[in-house]
Amino acid sequence: MEATGTDEVEKIKSKFMSAWHNMKYSWVLKTKTYFSRNSPVFLLGKCYHFKTDESGELSTDGSNFDKINTEISGNVEEFRKDFISRIWLTYREEFPQIKGSALTTDCGWGCTLRTGQMLLAQGLMLHFLGRAWVWPDALDIDNSDSESWTAHTVKKLTASFEASLTAEREPKILSNHHQGTVKRNYDDNERRNEVYHRKIISWFGDSPLTAFGLHQLIEYGKKSGKIAGDWYGPAVVAHILRKAVEEARDPELQGVTVYVAQDCTVYSSDVIDRQCSFVDSGKADTKAVIILVPVRLGGERTNMDYLEFVKGILSLEYCVGIIGGKPKQSYYFAGFQDDSLIYMDPHYCQSFVDVSIKDFPLESFHCPSPKKMSFKKMDPSCTIGFYCRTVQDFEKASEEITKMLKSSSKEKYPLFTFVKGHSRDYDFASSPLHEENNLFSEDEKKRLKRISTEEFVLL
Repeated sequence: MEATGTDEVEKIKSKFMSAWHNMKYSWVLKTKTYFSRNSPVFLLGKCYHFKTDESGELSTDGSNFDKINTEISGNVEEFRKDFISRIWLTYREEFPQIKGSALTTDCGWGCTLRTGQMLLAQGLMLHFLGRAWVWPDALDIDNSDSESWTAHTVKKLTASFEASLTAEREPKILSNHHQGTVKRNYDDNERRNEVYHRKIISWFGDSPLTAFGLHQLIEYGKKSGKIAGDWYGPAVVAHILRKAVEEARDPELQGVTVYVAQDCTVYSSDVIDRQCSFVDSGKADTKAVIILVPVRLGGERTNMDYLEFVKGILSLEYCVGIIGGKPKQSYYFAGFQDDSLIYMDPHYCQSFVDVSIKDFPLESFHCPSPKKMSFKKMDPSCTIGFYCRTVQDFEKASEEITKMLKSSSKEKYPLFTFVKGHSRDYDFASSPLHEENNLFSEDEKKRLKRISTEEFVLL
């Protein structure tokens, strides 16, 4: 009987913690974001113009479309559709227990893993769907204001409390929030795209068997000394993502690889070797590569001299975003307007979604509203990502980015460099593609330990 009583106490505690997390992190989607009508907006290489004869600001939630002309309204709609189509991965709760811990939520510690997931998801979207793809149902998502989000939170708190008193296994939440989108009739191409859209999201589901879910990422993080509940920095997450892609067994993922720059240097021959690894197995095609470059944009604070470079990077269609943030919080940066960065925030606690169920709901994986932050508030530690489908694409990207680095750098040395040859040619140990007993080499472990001590603490 004593054990049963203890279990009941733990269940009640768990329900109150769940409600508290939802209250604590519900502020993320409360405030509206305003954009200038007179400056272009860039989102992962695409440019949108909201310019009118009138000065002022424009909200992207559609609340003042009646005040502007049809042409500009359409452009805002296209931007909203493009932004909402990006995959949004946030804190989750009530998912299967993480191995080696009692945790069933990543609230308060998993934000950098989530932003890393978002960057990788964008790379996979470019690979399978292309940059021009947008989710047909994007504008059907209810872009609720603060009042409705707060109402949902209160209802969840009430439902959790009632469930704890009546010993219900699952609380009943009386909410109309995100009830689903209208069913559409898709043509063959749209149907194919929707299959991949759903499949990509399913790879990031919060269960032990998904390729890039939180459970798997934490397992790979253990090899670098991290455990569930620890804080992860952008550079460590870059290496974890590389290992996750290497170890993925889904046949669809065999055509993608990840390369992580070593000490702010991209070794071209190492990248091309990864892309051509199919050749040894008798396949004609090369692999697409997602290149991750951990950098620091200054010392204790971000150096404003790097602003133009960051804006230039986010203007490239093959950029897959930046894992960064501000001190104590990690964000996924995907665009900019003027001197403000546009981002998706993982600090919103949502309920677990079982992605193994057919036609699982997609709405909670798409963010209804962008957020903006001044570049000067950005923490200097970040990881920049690029996607290159072919070797030729990589060579073209390396030339383009090198020119950008040289033109934007006021310092003697660029932020990072592309170097011809292999890392071993410069007396640096090149990481093996596969190691049977240890996912991280000794050289990697030392480097990751050094990186971990340099990075900011994330909450």
